[in-house]
Amino acid sequence: MTHSNHPVTEVVIEADCWQAEAAAEAIVLRAIETAAEVIDAGTGAAELAVMLTDDDHIRQLNASFRGKDKPTNVLSFPAAQPDVQGDGAPRMLGDIAIAYQTVRREADDEDKPFDHHLSHLAVHGFLHLVGYDHETDQEADEMEDAERLILARLGIPDPYAGQDRVN
Repeated sequence: MTHSNHPVTEVVIEADCWQAEAAAEAIVLRAIETAAEVIDAGTGAAELAVMLTDDDHIRQLNASFRGKDKPTNVLSFPAAQPDVQGDGAPRMLGDIAIAYQTVRREADDEDKPFDHHLSHLAVHGFLHLVGYDHETDQEADEMEDAERLILARLGIPDPYAGQDRVN
C-alpha cells in the first residue's frame, strides 16, 4: 500500500493537558490519513499542521478569527492557495486547532470514547481544509456523509446517529 496520497501532517502539542492522552498524536495522524484516503482529496505532498491546545488559547483564536469569544472544540484555518505552485514547493492545506478541555467535556457529556471524539474532530477539521463546509443544509449533509464514511473506516460509530442537526 502506498502512502502517496497522505498529506504530511505535523502535530504540535502546545498544552500540557494533552499529556493525559498519550495516544493523541497517533489518533490525529491516523484520522487524517484515513480521511485523505477515503475522500481522495489529492493531498499527496501537501502539508498541514494540527495544534493540540487548550480552551484558553482556542478561545483567543475563536475570538480573533470568528468573532466568538468562547472556547470551541476544533478550528480550521485553510491556507490561501496560490495561483501558481512553485516548483517542488509543498502545497499548504492549512492548520487545525483542537482544544483538550472542550473535547474531553463533549466526549464525557455524549458518553463517547475520547479517541472517537478526537478522531471525529480531526476528520472534521481536515475536511474543512480540503473545501468541505456546513453553511447550508446540503453542504452539512455532504460533510456529515464524508465524516460517517471516514469514521466507519476507522471503526467509529456514526457520531450523528439519533441527533438532529445543530447549526
